[in-house]
Amino acid sequence: MRILYSVLLLLFLIPDWMGQAQLPLLGDDPVFEVHPVSLDEAHPALRRVGQLTWLGGVELIGHTPAFGGFSSMRVTGDHFTLLSDGGNIVSFRMDSRWRLSERGFAELPAGPGTGWGKEDRDSESMTVDPGTGQIWVGFERANAIWRYAPGLVRGEAHAAPPAMAEWPPNGGAESLVRLADGSFIVISETGPGAHDKGRAAIRFASDPTQHPRAGFAFTFLPPAGFDPSDITALPDGRLLVLVRQFRVPFDFSAKLVMVDPATIRPGALVRGREIATLARPLIHDNFEGLAITRENGATIVWICSDDNQLFLQRSLLLKFRLEPDPVSPRPLKRDRPASRGGEAGR
Repeated sequence: MRILYSVLLLLFLIPDWMGQAQLPLLGDDPVFEVHPVSLDEAHPALRRVGQLTWLGGVELIGHTPAFGGFSSMRVTGDHFTLLSDGGNIVSFRMDSRWRLSERGFAELPAGPGTGWGKEDRDSESMTVDPGTGQIWVGFERANAIWRYAPGLVRGEAHAAPPAMAEWPPNGGAESLVRLADGSFIVISETGPGAHDKGRAAIRFASDPTQHPRAGFAFTFLPPAGFDPSDITALPDGRLLVLVRQFRVPFDFSAKLVMVDPATIRPGALVRGREIATLARPLIHDNFEGLAITRENGATIVWICSDDNQLFLQRSLLLKFRLEPDPVSPRPLKRDRPASRGGEAGR
C-alpha cells in the first residue's frame, strides 16, 4: 500500500511523468481583446485587393499560452466561433464597431484519442449544417471526421474514411465544407492526389461519419507553391478555397481561389481562378480559417490566422466584401475577318 501511495503521489506532483506534456487548455476565464489592423500600414487609404474590398480587421490578443492557433471558424450574424488546432474553442459576439461581448472559452468535448496531447485534438477544419446546427470537424493525424451536436457541446459520431487513411499525418483534412445538397468536400493539405503537384480530395455523397465510403475522389490543384488551408461555399454554390504559402525565413502569403463545383467529378483535376492575394506589403500571416456571411445583400468574406502560439505571428480576423466578377469586354468589331494563321493566344 505504501508503494501505491508513492506512485499516486508521483503522478499528482509530476503530471508529465509518463511522457508527452498535456495539451494547453484555455481555462475558465475568457479574457482577451482586439486591436485594429490595416490592410496596408504604409497606404491606409488602400481598400481594394483583387476582387475583395477591405472592410477592416483586428488582432485578437489573449493572455494564456493556449490562446490562438485558430484553424477554422464559423460566423453567424455577429456571433463568432473559432476552433484551434488543439481543440480549443473561442466564442464571442462582435458588433459593427469591432466591440466584443459574450466572450467564451471551451474545449472540444470529444475527439480522437484521450485529448491529452495535440495529436488527440489536431482539429484543422470545421463545417456546419445551418438547418440542424450540427458541426463536423476534420482532424489531421487521425485522418478522421467527427460530428458534434450544435454548439460543439457533445460528440455524436465519427469515422476514419478509408480514402483518407494514407493522407499525411500532418497534412490531412485541412479543408472541409458541407454543401447545400448535403454532400461534403474535404481536401488534404499536402497529401498527393492522382496528378503531380495536386492535393487529394474527396466528395462525400452525404454525412461522412455515417457513410464514409459513399463518394468519389478527385484532385485539387492549388497555385504553384501554395497549400489549401480552408474551403467554404458561396451563396450561389461556387466554392472559395483559401491557400497559403510559407517561405524562409518567416514570410507568409495567401490567395483566394474560386472553384466551379461543376468541375468536381470523379477523378477530375480541379483548378480554380485566383481572385485575391494577401502578401507583402499587405497584411499577411498564416491564414487558415475562412467563412462567408451576408450583409445588406453583399457577400462578406472573413479570414482568420493561426499564430502557432509564436510571438512572431498574430491571430488576425479580417473582413472583406466580395465584389462581382469582372465583366469581360465585348470583342471589337473588325472590318474584315481576322487571320486564322497561328494560335499563340490559345
